[in-house]
Amino acid sequence: MGKRSNWQQRQAKDPYVAEARRLGYRSRSPFKLIQLDDRDNFLKPGSVVVDLGAAPGGWSQVAAQRVGESGRVIGLDRLPMDPLPGVAIIQADFAEDAGLAELRRVLDGSRVDVVLSDMAPELSGIKVADQARAMELCDLAVELAREVLRPGGTLVMKAFQGEGFDELLRSLRGEYRSVAPRKPEASRGASAEQYLVARGYKGSGREGN
Repeated sequence: MGKRSNWQQRQAKDPYVAEARRLGYRSRSPFKLIQLDDRDNFLKPGSVVVDLGAAPGGWSQVAAQRVGESGRVIGLDRLPMDPLPGVAIIQADFAEDAGLAELRRVLDGSRVDVVLSDMAPELSGIKVADQARAMELCDLAVELAREVLRPGGTLVMKAFQGEGFDELLRSLRGEYRSVAPRKPEASRGASAEQYLVARGYKGSGREGN
């Protein structure tokens, strides 16, 4: 009860929560993507974007606004999502063959410019287990990006500082021309989350293979 009450108090005082309601965003998380893109400018008009773990849809909303009608946004999640203008929604697990196959079907040969991931594990309260699960989600996002991202494309994903973070950073720097850790203003200060903006994918992509 106390934890719930603290959460409610924090939500009530959070300016991003109020602004999200005013603007019609489905959560406060869109402001993180807005701040990341304002700094690094990876969501360009006409881009093809895949949003992993997209529910409830806040990042997909921002991506659709920024790539415009000439772009495409595909939101992918195991959880159901209400429809969003300009977003193709796939309810599937992208870590499974069937989910990846459905993504390929929807892409229909399109090259992906940006892969987004704001995924985080459900916390158990066991720090070591939670960090391991968070890194597993990062690994899944990296692997999906290898499957669909065009050469020169961008991967933007949430990661948590802790065991495995430095190794992830080194690995990404071998696959992308630049990798920058970011902490957007909308990210709560007490959180260990960082966002990795990996640009200039060096691989060839595997779509259609």
